[in-house]
Amino acid sequence: MEFTLSDLGLSQLAETLIGLALLALGAAAISALVRHVLLRILWRYFDRVSFDDDLPSLPSVFQRLATIVPTLFVEHGVRLVPHLSTEVESVTGNVCTAIVVLSFARATSAGLSIVNELYRRRPESRLRPIKGYVQVVKIIVYLGAVILMIAALMEQSPLLLLSGLGAMAAVLMLVFKDTILSLVASVQLASNDMIRVGDWIEMQQLNADGDVIDIALHTVKVQNWDQTITTIPTHRLISESFRNWRGMQESGGRRIQRALPIDQNCVGYLTADQIERLEARGALKPYLEAKRREIAAWNKDRSEPEHRRLTNIGTYRAYCEAYLRDHPLVAQNMLRLVRQRDPTPEGLPLEIYCFIARTGFVEYEAAQADIFDHLIAILPEFGLRLFQHPAGSDFARALSRANTDLR
Repeated sequence: MEFTLSDLGLSQLAETLIGLALLALGAAAISALVRHVLLRILWRYFDRVSFDDDLPSLPSVFQRLATIVPTLFVEHGVRLVPHLSTEVESVTGNVCTAIVVLSFARATSAGLSIVNELYRRRPESRLRPIKGYVQVVKIIVYLGAVILMIAALMEQSPLLLLSGLGAMAAVLMLVFKDTILSLVASVQLASNDMIRVGDWIEMQQLNADGDVIDIALHTVKVQNWDQTITTIPTHRLISESFRNWRGMQESGGRRIQRALPIDQNCVGYLTADQIERLEARGALKPYLEAKRREIAAWNKDRSEPEHRRLTNIGTYRAYCEAYLRDHPLVAQNMLRLVRQRDPTPEGLPLEIYCFIARTGFVEYEAAQADIFDHLIAILPEFGLRLFQHPAGSDFARALSRANTDLR
């Protein structure tokens, strides 16, 4: 029987197609066997040894490694397909090698994510986060994988490609400028313990005011008090200033520094009735007795114009000090001060400076409001009042009083 060239070509094509089909079916079968049999056996083993499976990246490691087995099958099995050219076999083998390298790189990346997740569960992770360093290692792994993949596809030695990187150093420095800056910043932040996950930081130039929820290589995420999230480039935390409230939280005390503007027109001497009424308050009794002795000693050898008397503003200041000293929420081991600031057109500022033994926002604000509620309400007992710009109702009362006087 005589065969033509066309008939021979059709026969070779059929054998080649059948061989490729068998190769594809074999690769699919091996992939299914690895994913649905071997991986399940591994998971059962992990369950039996009580392995912690609460790791989202753990399945990714085995799934990415499972890709290698059918790829190696294709790489070696393609040589058994009849009538394939050497060029096709070579290209297929190179592509499979590149896929194997990429699978190893992706599995390594997932493994590094597991390392970071396990480290985050340790107490020291709040002090020394390693997420930035893990991301640097991932970049190196992927860069190495890219070089090996290109070398495999081009059938060249990786050393030959690496030797050409020296000429591209300037380009690489430009491309990875932000990564290099972020890496240096991450090292400085960690070594100097400048920021931790959970710290309350304030960076006004970027409208960031809240808790740090994530520290990565390139960015630091801050959840603001209005529940929005501000993303700060890591290197800006080194090049620009920010405020970290960790010291306040660790000290156990949060500062109050607020002034009461006292109307200077009401500042004067206390009358005998006022002194008697104030002395009935136990908090002021030691102060008044000490002041009486001090004033009596001062006035003993001086004439009437030089005599001293108790002032309402001084007695009120002493009352504020006694009130803060006895208040259960004021930190007594920290600075506590009541002082007068320079008089202004808006009154005489009487500043309260102390620390509340609560660092939480709600508790702090409640304690501060409770203190000033009382200090403002008791002002009339000393013949004092706050300074306040006159409102329309003040003018109306003044006009009504003037009309009444005229009648």
